[in-house]
Amino acid sequence: ADDLCLVRSMHTEAINHGPGVTHMQTGSQFPGRPSIGAWLNYGLGRANDNLPSFVVMVTKGKGGQPLVSRLWGSGFLPSENQGVRFRSGANPVLHLQNPSGIDRKSRRMMLDRLRELHELQLAGNPDAEIESRIAQYEMAFRMQVSIPEVTDISGESEQVLKMYGDDVKKPGTFAANCLQARRLAERGVRFIQLYHPGWDQHGGLPGGLRNQCRETDQASAALVKDLKNRGMLDDTLVIWGGEFGRTNYCQGTLRKDNFGRDHHGRCFSFWMAGGGAKGGTVVGRTDDYGYNVVEDSVHVHDFHATLLHLLGIDHERLTFKYQGRYFRLTDVHGKVIQNALA
Repeated sequence: ADDLCLVRSMHTEAINHGPGVTHMQTGSQFPGRPSIGAWLNYGLGRANDNLPSFVVMVTKGKGGQPLVSRLWGSGFLPSENQGVRFRSGANPVLHLQNPSGIDRKSRRMMLDRLRELHELQLAGNPDAEIESRIAQYEMAFRMQVSIPEVTDISGESEQVLKMYGDDVKKPGTFAANCLQARRLAERGVRFIQLYHPGWDQHGGLPGGLRNQCRETDQASAALVKDLKNRGMLDDTLVIWGGEFGRTNYCQGTLRKDNFGRDHHGRCFSFWMAGGGAKGGTVVGRTDDYGYNVVEDSVHVHDFHATLLHLLGIDHERLTFKYQGRYFRLTDVHGKVIQNALA
């Protein structure tokens, strides 16, 4: 807990999952805007030429609300800034391996010819998307070597694996994804996003919430501890939260072993660790019923402004011109949560 900054006064106007998660991930309830990771990729650039700067992992086998690629898309930013989704299993990235009968030398020759054609087109038609296409082909070629290395956890000590829990050896689990996130961060991947569905408990909450916590609590704590043990936490910002909260009253019939809670955007919580966030701190306060924020209200735009600030970016200066106007992740809003800063 000494490493965590807990924000208890978050609020949003969105009350349904689609607009809510889109708002949280892009700064707008309407689809089509760049995601947080895309903005960071655009603003900070690449730190490792052999891996994507923005990686997404989704816990395998979880039901609930669908997750769509626009949540990690680039919107109107150049497409090289979009997230790359890693799957569980032997082939984390689709279509990365060479077809049968094509060796690495042949693939290199083909890409060189393809690059020449793209550069010819680029000379007569300057276009950021052509440049993105060239960069993406080259990245995919390098990833043929880098992806197998980063996803191989055989060199991790038993002490580390035990810290993350038994699920860490099961590809696609939240624990496995947390360990993978640390390995990616070690190698300079700028933004790593983990999705763990299953929180929409309109019914069956007692058992459902217990299962969710079992799957996430130990691994989340292990990730923070692992980063700290390796001297990485000061330079790595960990954020844990969702698109809105749940009501403080039950939904449906109230029974000891079965009840639910509805969506609640008026107040909810998230936590941060490392990366300049002030550990051992609680920001904000709700009323006695946990229904409304009464102190240090934090909007989604404020959250985004703070995230960018902690990563060294002024949210008012990170802009991109599209269709005649300049856009920001924070739109025309947002203020940094000063009492969350170390």
